Amino acid sequence: MFRYLSFIVKSGLRNRRRSTLTIASIAVSLCLLGVLMAMYRVLFLSNDPSPAQALRLVTHHKVSITQPMPSAFGDRIRQVPGVRDAMIWQWFGGVYKDARDPNNFFARFAIEPERLFRIRSEMQIPDDQKQAFGRLRTGCIAGRELAQKFHWKLGDHIDIVGDIYPVTLELTLAGIYDDPLDNDSLYFNNEYLRQSMLNTGREDEVGAFSVQAETPGDVPRVAKAIDDMFAQSPYPTKTESEKGFQLSFIAFLGNLRLFLAAICGAVTFTILLVSANTISMSVRERVREVGILKTLGFTRGNILNIIIGEAVFIAFAGGIVGSLMAAGLCGAVRNFPYTEMFFRNLTFAPSVAAAAIGVALLIGFASSFVPAWGASRTSILDSLRYAG
Repeated sequence: MFRYLSFIVKSGLRNRRRSTLTIASIAVSLCLLGVLMAMYRVLFLSNDPSPAQALRLVTHHKVSITQPMPSAFGDRIRQVPGVRDAMIWQWFGGVYKDARDPNNFFARFAIEPERLFRIRSEMQIPDDQKQAFGRLRTGCIAGRELAQKFHWKLGDHIDIVGDIYPVTLELTLAGIYDDPLDNDSLYFNNEYLRQSMLNTGREDEVGAFSVQAETPGDVPRVAKAIDDMFAQSPYPTKTESEKGFQLSFIAFLGNLRLFLAAICGAVTFTILLVSANTISMSVRERVREVGILKTLGFTRGNILNIIIGEAVFIAFAGGIVGSLMAAGLCGAVRNFPYTEMFFRNLTFAPSVAAAAIGVALLIGFASSFVPAWGASRTSILDSLRYAG
């Protein structure tokens, strides 16, 4: 095949309009396929957690993460053998500035400041800012990326109007932290939320607890012990890893693993049909040419390799263009306001790019093999008699 590489390239591009449209259609399909593969990788095949993250668990209501639990559960969780510490980790939601602008969306959590930096040990923040956050009842801290996005400075006032909770938080930025895993969230004192909710009957409700185990080996035992402790209570719990908890938000969409796999399969099948149709048209137009090549000494194997080579070349070009498009689209998805908390690590990794281009090459081969086989087996007489 490589002996006739220049001939393959020229033949593949002889009908430039059709070749360009085919490459474009394969590129768009491979772009979508590549992004879906990258999403699947970051959600279900991501690397092992960091040492600090491997110790953390999240306890929430067994029925749904939207169901509250009593805040008193925190004291009982801290008494479980193998638990180093536990804190309230309450999603607040709310509206910052204009709810119609998706750029104003970011994660907001009510926590216990005195426990936050013990449980999230990878969070880096100057000591004076840490002390100011613990001392100021209305204080909050924000990730550096979030602070840069909104141009916040220390001492700035940040007002968040509640939607889940009927209160308006008037926060003061007391610190800016750096965290390799979560640099775009805002944390504030849960006691401030509790006092704001007095006499509403919801002041002692908690959505989740962040739990830190003593060692990685304690994690499975701690999760089981916590869930067993509350199994017979009116508020049964489910304790899982931080990664599992994040995926539980996406689980509202259904079986996301099956959903992504089904779309990937449908996209792959579509590319196969497009490529097969193009190659079949090309082969039909060149039946007489095949006969001439055979009279010049080209063997059946040569004809087979040339036609397959043309299809693989077109599919490879579409795969390269599609991979470049997918890399750019992954960056857009990563920075989109409503998805950045789940896909902040979304990248078009080399392994995903290799898989996408491999799919393109496989499709090029599979779509061209049958027409190429038929053309190579056509006799010289039948080829030269062919009138289209």
